[in-house]
Amino acid sequence: MHNIQFDAAQAREFIDVKWNDDIIPSLVEYIGIPNKSPLFDTDWVNHGHMARAVDLLAGWATSQQVAGMHVDALQLEGRTPLIFIEIPAFGGGSDDDCVLLYGHLDKQPEMTGWDEGKGPWTPVMEGDRLYGRGGADDGYAIFGALTAIMALQAQGTPHARCVVLIEACEESGSYDLPAYVEHLSDRIGKTSLVVCLDSGCGNYEQLWCTTSLRGMAGGNLTVEVLSEGVHSGDASGIVPSSFRILRELLARIEDAATGKILIDEMHVEVPADRLEQVKRMADALGDEVFSKFPFLPGMTPMGTDRTELVLNRTWRPALSITGADGLPPLASAGNVLRPSTALKLSLRLPPTLDGKRGGELLQDALLKDPPYGARVSLHLEKASTGWNAPTMAPWLENAIEQSSQDFFGKSAMYMGEGGTIPFMGMLGEKYPEAQFMITGVLGPHSNAHGPNEFLHIPMGKAVTGCVARVVAEHARRGVAGD
Repeated sequence: MHNIQFDAAQAREFIDVKWNDDIIPSLVEYIGIPNKSPLFDTDWVNHGHMARAVDLLAGWATSQQVAGMHVDALQLEGRTPLIFIEIPAFGGGSDDDCVLLYGHLDKQPEMTGWDEGKGPWTPVMEGDRLYGRGGADDGYAIFGALTAIMALQAQGTPHARCVVLIEACEESGSYDLPAYVEHLSDRIGKTSLVVCLDSGCGNYEQLWCTTSLRGMAGGNLTVEVLSEGVHSGDASGIVPSSFRILRELLARIEDAATGKILIDEMHVEVPADRLEQVKRMADALGDEVFSKFPFLPGMTPMGTDRTELVLNRTWRPALSITGADGLPPLASAGNVLRPSTALKLSLRLPPTLDGKRGGELLQDALLKDPPYGARVSLHLEKASTGWNAPTMAPWLENAIEQSSQDFFGKSAMYMGEGGTIPFMGMLGEKYPEAQFMITGVLGPHSNAHGPNEFLHIPMGKAVTGCVARVVAEHARRGVAGD
């Protein structure tokens, strides 16, 4: 039997130096690449930004001193690229199963509203924050994953075989990922632990692990009423407005006064253990549940019960309108009854609701019996199933707690997330026996997808250390036969 030891202080020193001297400069270069996800850059192949990002990250990985590591930058025909890294077991760890560490390198679009001097492709370091698109969501993942493994090898601590998988279309729904997982199935092999670095945290003071993720059904809803625009004074009162018809359609699925989704089948019963976690999270965060958002003066959240607000964010369906077509800018809007209006819908679904079913329910509600016989269409771009974590094994729960104590000096916390990571649902089905550690650095005000997104550097370092500790404890369990 191997004596597996892990020196947290030594790991912390190694990680700190690696981040300061190597990772931060690489992230600065990565943020400068506008490698938007294919949904937001349909000509991404010709633009070449995704290829540049892959070259940068794969090149960095190849240059690292990791025993036996093999780095592949793959691209299946007609697919987005993927970085696949294999690392054999070290120091007596198991080669029979693997730890799968996941992240992505594609980015959300620019978004308006960045502070002066900042921008999506303009990396700016202010104190402990690195501003720019994609650093926290999720460019740091490959750096954190490999640095955690290097920290173990630097002190001779065993780890099992590891696979690092970095995809390039997560922000578009991970539609290429199943093909890669199937293509690489033999090389991935049996997976006993999944570490995902693409989630959030309730604060920057302790490790936060995600226990559920909402799904999503979304796409473009279009209403057409005329073949061309006409004088609004002539037509209004006779020709129904496409915007008003859209309002009527949206009222079928959402209560305009409360935001509640009106389709009963889109609601699920919240499991008792998740309800208890929600209550603990609401107590721990207090008003930070809502105060982390940049409300305008006088604005209030959708209620005062913090537990209910967390449930709204993590276990209940909710609709957002994220874009529109057919509406001219105010400065050039004439007196015209427009021929059509289109909205981009983003409907978050409860973690345990099948995404395909959610999309079908949305289509059924919006497309039947169109008002006035208008031409109504819904192009579904996403229909992703959420994820509810399996019961956590005692060894992993203990390892997560110990890692949080090691690198934060506080206990770990668990929470559901309101966003979607489609890969987790896929992995849950493919590896039903696997354990999951889903964590991340997207905390208060980090504003993923929005203006002024930033990576909290100390959080990135601490999460890297926590991953190292958990991977070490996974090896200890395998060696000891626990």
